[in-house]
Amino acid sequence: MLPDADELPEVLLDLAVPHEDINELVRLRGVLARDTDATRLLEECVEELVKDIGEHGHWTRLTELLLARLPEAPPEIGAYFSVYVFVAALPSTRAYHRARGIPADVSRRTLADLGRNIAVHHKRYGGGGVPIPQWLVPHFRGELYQLGRLQYERARLGGRTAQALVAAGLDAEPGAPCLNLHIPDFQGPLSPTACDRSLESARAFFTRHFPEERHAVAVCHSWLLDPQLKKYLSADSNIVRFQERFRVIREDTEPADTEPVQFVFGHPDLPVENLPRRTSVERAVGDHLRTGGHWYIGHGWFPL
Repeated sequence: MLPDADELPEVLLDLAVPHEDINELVRLRGVLARDTDATRLLEECVEELVKDIGEHGHWTRLTELLLARLPEAPPEIGAYFSVYVFVAALPSTRAYHRARGIPADVSRRTLADLGRNIAVHHKRYGGGGVPIPQWLVPHFRGELYQLGRLQYERARLGGRTAQALVAAGLDAEPGAPCLNLHIPDFQGPLSPTACDRSLESARAFFTRHFPEERHAVAVCHSWLLDPQLKKYLSADSNIVRFQERFRVIREDTEPADTEPVQFVFGHPDLPVENLPRRTSVERAVGDHLRTGGHWYIGHGWFPL
């Protein structure tokens, strides 16, 4: 199921896994192969991950599975175990992409998010692994694609989002197809030009490769849509101009202060009083928290 020790480095490089992790992943592959319980656990996780590949509605089940089963992995393998799960699932993912006619460059850039997440883990925790393995489930199930600056997840409208669309005059109902936008880091500026190009690609991509799904709207759920950012950032900043693409679905009342802290500064639990003030975004996030304010997840949509 896993590539052998000679093949594994090339597979990991194709997935953009940082070079400094490759020797350790090859070594630990031997530890995994010699442990029958760990091998069985790997097989079970992969089987569940690729079952009904491409279908919606499995994220919660698979998230619960991964979070429940990962502690069963050998301690020596630790946070790397999920890497082996995704690598072992790779043939099924690529077969699904081929069946859908997904271009090879889109497939490669999408699945390279595994390496980006390992880089995030290094930045956040100082070691190898995947910080939130469940976020990679849609990538390896054919539900999410990297198209330029943004990622697009094939999703379904929730009840509150559908209600907001109906209030705006659209014909929408819960369960209708939509695209859920994600904004990955390590991808350069969130410039209007980069976003325009990405959206243009997405419209053509999903029309061609998923013609049975009519994605009428894009939705986004992110701290980057918190309207309070406009108090701190200039009107021509990339974040504010990104916000202006969206119409508000709803406003959260539950603070999500760790979200901007982890994405801007690298770790969710950094002391607020010590947060740097080098950029306008760093000053916005840190100064707002230091004055007793809170940040919230924003929820928005726009027609495609």
